Amino acid sequence: MIRKTFRLAKYTAILLLIAVFIINFTFQIVTVSGESMIPTMQNNDKLLLETKSNQLKDVKKNEIVVIKYPADISQRLIKRVIAVAGDKVKISDNVLYINGKIINEYYKNERVMKDYDEALVPQDSIFVLGDNRNYSKDSRSSDIGFVKLNLLEGKVIIRLYPFNKMGRIR
Repeated sequence: MIRKTFRLAKYTAILLLIAVFIINFTFQIVTVSGESMIPTMQNNDKLLLETKSNQLKDVKKNEIVVIKYPADISQRLIKRVIAVAGDKVKISDNVLYINGKIINEYYKNERVMKDYDEALVPQDSIFVLGDNRNYSKDSRSSDIGFVKLNLLEGKVIIRLYPFNKMGRIR
């Protein structure tokens, strides 16, 4: 009986160590701080973030990501990927254009946005915006600009909290 208990405890400890390793090196839980992603996310929402480095290089448009703030890498920002390397971005008369095509932004909060002159997203970079455009520090500001992929911390997989909104975020 003691042997079985010891063996069970040993296997449980090993499984817990494996789970902690996977969670710490593959996933991370982050908390939304601020209002730059309203209406998609609210202040204090809890999100599960995928942090596997080889997955981060394959970031796609419309994915929500966590980046290190270029001016102070100890700070994190949660934003939506609007364009990737090689894309041309422009905002004119409250309309977002990617490669000359109008983008339907069903997720954004404001109808009025400041113009942004057309710019080409450089290699190994992304262009990010908050969904609450007029209250978002994002790629339009000079202290962020195009975000290098090495500043990407992870991709948001699901919202964990509040429980009534748990699930994938679009």
